[in-house]
Amino acid sequence: MLELAIALTILALVLGGMLNPLGSLLGTKQRAEASVELERIKEALLGFAMINGYLPCPATARDPGDGRYGLEDAACNRDPAAEGYLPWRTLGVSEVDPWGIPRNAGADPFNGYWRYRVDRNFSNSGELFTMKTALAENLTVINSEGMLLTAPTETPVAVIYSTGSNLTQDGENSTFEGAPCGNASGHDTGGGTSCPDGEPLYQGGDMAGTGSGAAFDDIVVWLSRPRLFNRLVAAGRLP
Repeated sequence: MLELAIALTILALVLGGMLNPLGSLLGTKQRAEASVELERIKEALLGFAMINGYLPCPATARDPGDGRYGLEDAACNRDPAAEGYLPWRTLGVSEVDPWGIPRNAGADPFNGYWRYRVDRNFSNSGELFTMKTALAENLTVINSEGMLLTAPTETPVAVIYSTGSNLTQDGENSTFEGAPCGNASGHDTGGGTSCPDGEPLYQGGDMAGTGSGAAFDDIVVWLSRPRLFNRLVAAGRLP
């Protein structure tokens, strides 16, 4: 019996030592899949803009039985602009990220659904954007140290992100921030506390570290106005 107990203990230690590397490999694979899918989503947004002349609104319908579920809202050109879920049915892309679970009922959580925010001047189906269309939002993406990842002179027309394996909006992504403050720095270093509406600030980049930083695993991408215009000019849709 003693020999059996020792053998089982050794086996448990070996298996335990194998699980951590396997979990790490799976996590790396899932993050790579999410990054690839986010690039596909950006391409789908560009394709939608080429066909329709505007970017889709977020999807906000919560009941899977609703005919509008997964489709873009009819309008989102208001202030403050809405953040919602990516209209996956409108774009023909995946409903959830690699960690997500498709919902079956209105009470189900939106675990792993792509988050989406779009500049309202570029999402107005009643007034298609042109080369002269100005940005209404000051959508800004920073890294873990607060450094800009987006150019202050050309902020994104849309931001898309995965909430990662913890299924939670982390860092600056944890709160919705509405209209821009117009700060000269391009974003509100006070985290939205120095102006009434807050700054539309998003956070991406490497957040590896200890404490709260270790829990951050959101994967953020954005669509810039130059890239959008470049693609539409190449396709003959602009000017």
